Amino acid sequence: MISPYVRRLRLATELRHLRIGAHLTHEQLAKRIGLPRAQISRLENGHVVDLADIMAILEELGVQGDQWTQIITIAREAGERGWWESNKAMGERQALFADLEAGAETIREFQMTFLPGLLQTAEFTRARAHTDRQDGADGYKPDKAAEARLGRQRMLRRPGGPTYEVIIDEVAVRRRAAPLEVVQQQLYHLAATVNGDPKITLRVLPIDAIIDGYSLPRSAFSIYTFADPGDPTVVAVDTVTDDLVLTEPDAATRYETLYTRIRAAALPPDQSLQFLIKAARNLPNGHSSA
Repeated sequence: MISPYVRRLRLATELRHLRIGAHLTHEQLAKRIGLPRAQISRLENGHVVDLADIMAILEELGVQGDQWTQIITIAREAGERGWWESNKAMGERQALFADLEAGAETIREFQMTFLPGLLQTAEFTRARAHTDRQDGADGYKPDKAAEARLGRQRMLRRPGGPTYEVIIDEVAVRRRAAPLEVVQQQLYHLAATVNGDPKITLRVLPIDAIIDGYSLPRSAFSIYTFADPGDPTVVAVDTVTDDLVLTEPDAATRYETLYTRIRAAALPPDQSLQFLIKAARNLPNGHSSA
């Protein structure tokens, strides 16, 4: 499986480089092949995928052989529809993450206030969906959200799926984000999942940890890399209402540097596992800690 979203980004970059390499403006290229200037811009921004228009551009610019085949392959993959497209109740934000996860080779994630969606139980997801709906997320259906989240989790564990590394701030573990019994079950589920899957690594960032350079993350974020070296590293930054998607190399490098610093300050995986188990046991009405 590939990420159509990332393929569109890649296609846009390839078309833009071809036009610039031919020393043509948007207007000049559009006039040569009889297209509106706006359509060239849409293709180069990754907003549309029109195979006939792309073929016309390649013919006009004299692209042939392996390069032609490569770009047409990218274009066809960019136009594919993923499983998430059929789940209309999934929501645009979760669909975007499902798209990125589909083709990723590695996923690195920092969660500041929430437990990671790819490791959530259905009960925890439903509880959060109820809260989100109360906070103004119209059309958000808890059962559909949990079903969609389960689909993303299956993709993570598919043969040939990505490696997944997540760092969870201690605040996300300590602060109550759902009813007590749901949180306790969720923490035990985290511990059991990461303890049984060699492709999943979890670290906890203690509140008193000192990050190199006193760097402080300002929000949750995820970093996706892909097997094709020509595909961009994608960073998705979580906000209250939207997700900011960054693909510029300089921006991605800054987040990768921050992630490396956070990772170095976090507890090792074995200590993080014990941290989660102890946190679950010490919840009110939970079992006493050993």
